[in-house]
Order: sequence, then structure tokens, then C-alpha cells
Amino acid sequence: MSSEEWEARLAAAWATLDDYDESGAGDFRAAIDALVAELPDDSPVGPFERGSAFDSTGHSDRAVSLYQEALKLGLSGYRGRRAKIQLSSSLRNTGHPEEGVALLTPELDAPSDELDDAVRATLALCLSNLGRDREGLSLALGALAPHLPRYQRSMANYARLLAEPEPEPE
Repeated sequence: MSSEEWEARLAAAWATLDDYDESGAGDFRAAIDALVAELPDDSPVGPFERGSAFDSTGHSDRAVSLYQEALKLGLSGYRGRRAKIQLSSSLRNTGHPEEGVALLTPELDAPSDELDDAVRATLALCLSNLGRDREGLSLALGALAPHLPRYQRSMANYARLLAEPEPEPE
């Protein structure tokens, strides 16, 4: 079976996620596990997809080590960037937002793609958990600004100003 066929089957499985209620979440994870079982043992895609399945069914705590394994095995490119975003979110959800900030901050300088806004949104949440709300709001507004029908320049400027140090009281 070609990798394109496997990817199509994987996409079809993910398209059914919303068909499973909480009690059926294990069945969804089993469907992903069955697809992952077709991959070579050392494939970084397997732990990533398994982590994503746990994460998407409310188990961020079980997803963290799987995302870490996928990255350690060399997951890169688009899936690698997704793994960093999802791992950072799971780290935040499990009480380790500082690790999420450390993981995502370098992604701000990575080559641009459709995941840029997800990087900024997740990083903003991690920063907020650390009490760095102005910095997080700056990232969120900066990500939103290009999508506005008007006021893009103003919002981008406001985002930049939020990230600057607050002036000292006189």
C-alpha cells in the first residue's frame, strides 16, 4: 500500500472523530492505533498520530510523551511543526507552560506556513499561564491583524506596542 493511500485512510479516520462521544473515545483511538500498526516501528509518525488521538479525546497527559517520542525520532516538516504546537498545548494543559514557551518561541522565526497563527495562539496561551498576558495578547493580535477586513495596520501597531516594556510611572 502506498503512503498516499495510508494517508487517505488516516484522514478518513480523523474525519470521524466527531462521530465518537466520550464513551467511544477508546474506539477512535483504537482505529488510529490500527493504522499506526501498519507503520515501521521506528516511524515518528506513529507516536505523533497516537498522541494526537489521545489529545483529541481529552488526554493531554497521555499525549505528551508520545509527541516527545515523535520529535526524538526525527518528526519534521509540517507534522513536526504540528507536534510542537500540540505538545506545547498539552504541556500547558498539564501545568508546564514554560516548556511550551521554550518549544514554540523558536517557531516564531521558522519558515512561514499555514500553522503560523496556531503557533502564535498556542504560545499566547502558554504566556498567559505564566502571567505574561500583555506579551500573549500581542501575539494574538499580531496573528489576527492580517485577517481583518480593515484596521490591519492599526492592530499590528497595537500588537507591537503591547510587547514593548510598559513605561515607568513618573
